[in-house]
Amino acid sequence: MAGAGKLTVVMFMIIASICFYKVSADPDMLQDVCVADLASGIKINGFVCKNNASAADFFFAGLAKPGVINNAVGSIVTPANVMQIPGLNTLGVSMARIDYAPGGLNPPHTHPRATEMIFVLEGELDVGFITTADVLISEHIMKGENFVFPRGLVHFQKNNGKVPAAVISGFNSQLPGTQVIAATLFGATPPVPDNVLTIAFQIDAQEVEKIKSKFAPNK
Repeated sequence: MAGAGKLTVVMFMIIASICFYKVSADPDMLQDVCVADLASGIKINGFVCKNNASAADFFFAGLAKPGVINNAVGSIVTPANVMQIPGLNTLGVSMARIDYAPGGLNPPHTHPRATEMIFVLEGELDVGFITTADVLISEHIMKGENFVFPRGLVHFQKNNGKVPAAVISGFNSQLPGTQVIAATLFGATPPVPDNVLTIAFQIDAQEVEKIKSKFAPNK
């Protein structure tokens, strides 16, 4: 009887764990496709489905050509998520292309909703992410190689070469989200208070204002 009692407890714990996992995980699709109605005013976790789907909802040619780099960091991201491909709604995947000028940087940033894997199309990159224990995990990657950035961790890519570089990124989310650390802290609207940033970065208010001026939104 004692053995039977232990087995019952173990089975209960397994069933409870499965039920908890099902509740906490993203729900499965309930139909073949749910093309996002990006014009809908209804707000849900994702997008409502539009009535009619076509091939155009699942097609995007934007990753075929290099993006035009015209910024201070020397890189440009071309996304291919649900905002460009409405057919990705509920499918849990997306992509992007990142192009880097010689010396270009994709600045430290995070994706709160996705793990990212990059594949190097051209050139070479120094890449890395920082764990929550403040450990830098880094690598030098070349054409044809991959690197993975775990979900939510701060990461970057730097082209230290003399020729352009490019990667294709894959995400396990239809809309990974991106927070660029510097722009988030120094370019937020309303602004993060100076006394928060002076203490956090151990710099004076004048330096904070100088940095903020570089991230001020265009008017």
